[in-house]
Amino acid sequence: MTRIALCQIPVAEEPKTNLERVRDALGRAAAGGAELAVFPEATLARYGRGITAAAEPLDGPFLTAVAETARAHEIAVVIGVFEPAGDRVHNTAVALDRSGRAVAAYRKIHLFDSFGARESELVAPGDTPVVVELAGLRVGLITCYDIRFPELARALVDQGAEVFAVIAAWGSGPMKEEHWTTLVRARAIENTTWTVAVGQAPEPRARDGFGVGRSMLVDPMGVVRADLGPVPAVQVVEVDPAETARVRATVPSLAHRRPDIYPAAPGAGAGGS
Repeated sequence: MTRIALCQIPVAEEPKTNLERVRDALGRAAAGGAELAVFPEATLARYGRGITAAAEPLDGPFLTAVAETARAHEIAVVIGVFEPAGDRVHNTAVALDRSGRAVAAYRKIHLFDSFGARESELVAPGDTPVVVELAGLRVGLITCYDIRFPELARALVDQGAEVFAVIAAWGSGPMKEEHWTTLVRARAIENTTWTVAVGQAPEPRARDGFGVGRSMLVDPMGVVRADLGPVPAVQVVEVDPAETARVRATVPSLAHRRPDIYPAAPGAGAGGS
């Protein structure tokens, strides 16, 4: 059994404000016995034109301070930042182990050029799915719009992911919240895999619609074990890998796949987000 903290914090434009919120949330997570804390996408700075100026290398001051706090509390972390990528940035999910060491960085593959937005104007896509071991679990990293692409989640399972960590700055809008909750459950059900999904809480000073909250823990049968609603919160939940084995014995859909007869779609693979 692994205890994981869903750290649904609001995200401001200023990294200093966000760092204070991260430190507070890590303290609360550690007090609740969490071994891993998951934060939203773009925790470094609120999404917008300012992210290029806010972007830092992975050894920059923001992540260095987060790593120091993680080490002090002996808790692993998944957190979203922006790092420089030429005239754009990478939208990066960074994994820190309990000693504060950066052990993986996943650069968002599928970019949100949808619903009238153009994330690709500011963000350069990554090209590599990432699974990392944290708190004794193999964790597959997924960022926001990626959740709409079942082939990425399946690639992570094929790399041995036992849990999906989905980080997001999900925007509000018609059907958007329904899409989020449905897609998170779908990725859990079709892969019989625990799914930890953490989004930004609404930032009171912002009017851009990013951050609907609704961080969730979904078990391998698709049952929602926790739903944090729309308000800032830190909730510690439990993930039991033995439950995955029980579910897969009952619903062995992964074992029933027929990759020998599935045609490869044009452009299939990790792709560019």
